[in-house]
Amino acid sequence: MPSSTSPDREDDLEACVLRFSDLDLKDTGLIDPSSHLKAQLDHSTKKKYSFGKKKAFALFVKTKEVPASAFECKEKWWKCCQQLFKDKIGIHRHVATQHADEICHQTASILKQLAVTLSSSKSLKSSDKRDLLKEYLTHDHDVSAWLPDTSCFSPDKLIGGQGIDEGEVLLYYCYCDLEDPHWICAWQTALCRHLHLTGKVRIATEGINGTVGGSKLATKLYVEVMLSCPLFKDYLCKDDFKTSKGGAHCFPELRVGVFEEIVPMGISPNMISYKKPGIHLSPGEFHKEVEKFLTLASQEQSDTILLDCRNFYESKIGRFQGCLAPDIRKFSYFPSYVDKNLELFRDKRVLMYCTGGIRCERGSAYLKAKGVCKEVFQLKGGIHKYLEEFPDGFYKGKLFVFDERYALSYNSDVVSGGSAQNQNPN
Repeated sequence: MPSSTSPDREDDLEACVLRFSDLDLKDTGLIDPSSHLKAQLDHSTKKKYSFGKKKAFALFVKTKEVPASAFECKEKWWKCCQQLFKDKIGIHRHVATQHADEICHQTASILKQLAVTLSSSKSLKSSDKRDLLKEYLTHDHDVSAWLPDTSCFSPDKLIGGQGIDEGEVLLYYCYCDLEDPHWICAWQTALCRHLHLTGKVRIATEGINGTVGGSKLATKLYVEVMLSCPLFKDYLCKDDFKTSKGGAHCFPELRVGVFEEIVPMGISPNMISYKKPGIHLSPGEFHKEVEKFLTLASQEQSDTILLDCRNFYESKIGRFQGCLAPDIRKFSYFPSYVDKNLELFRDKRVLMYCTGGIRCERGSAYLKAKGVCKEVFQLKGGIHKYLEEFPDGFYKGKLFVFDERYALSYNSDVVSGGSAQNQNPN
């Protein structure tokens, strides 16, 4: 990244990124995406394309660095595709030949971000515009600038033991507009590896969804970094992170990726947005609503449906009393289930819940968009938060989790597979 930029170079770069932002970058079936992309640019713009590609390449290689303590070495080593590289030539050759598509998309993100910066400054004077561009170019966008300092901790303490009581698993999500999910993907990959965390993190322009496991020190540092990050600090709070006993051993590996949705409902966020969800209820408020529902249901006077948004194999081992548990195999079937059962929801008050709350965000938005319900509510923080406050409440059985633990137990209740109401109304 250059430390300074001449006026002529700034003008060329501005022209480059504005032209670049109009290119079709959706063709992922290219034999050599970088060559194809570069071929679309004119001569002057090709020079500036190289700037973005070099930055993208360096950013990608940076995320593959292995902490020296992991191999008791002082030199930088890199790990990618289950291979260990001990010199820059090796890792550079590997990335160039095996990850051309990722470099192409990262290049697009870098140049498009510059285009956004420049287009937002059109009303500025020429000198002010150059200053704004220089500020962007000289700003430290290296992911290493956003990693916590762990030098004061011993590797053993940071990595921790492998016992179930020696670590924990974090579950969280944050819906917010993100302009550069590919940069966040690189940062999250580097952050999790830096803290020896495993798990799954999904990133999209609509936000981030993560489940990571590691030592209690590592997860504590992870939460601190997320809460201090300018992209999330206005949306996330400490209470948004659900914790349970576990650790890095609960996941076979670390997987971080960019997707269209942070939870796969199968409908574009442009069609059903997280910005129009149901009314959030705290665990205490939800508990009172369920209590009222069960009382009236026993008298056959209730106008409320208690809806489980999870898959059938999740509700089979644990659920709220009196719930409607759809017979669906994955969340992308939920919209179809709603469409086929609109009359069931007509003029009803719907109380929705899921594991951590994320599926209810867009699930409730979809149900609301149908315009048939009287009201739609959702349990904030999901079953996780409810069981923290009411371990012996109205939720009976175990809580299914998508990792090696399979399920969590908060009480001694055991449920059978057939006691949920209306599992498949059709």
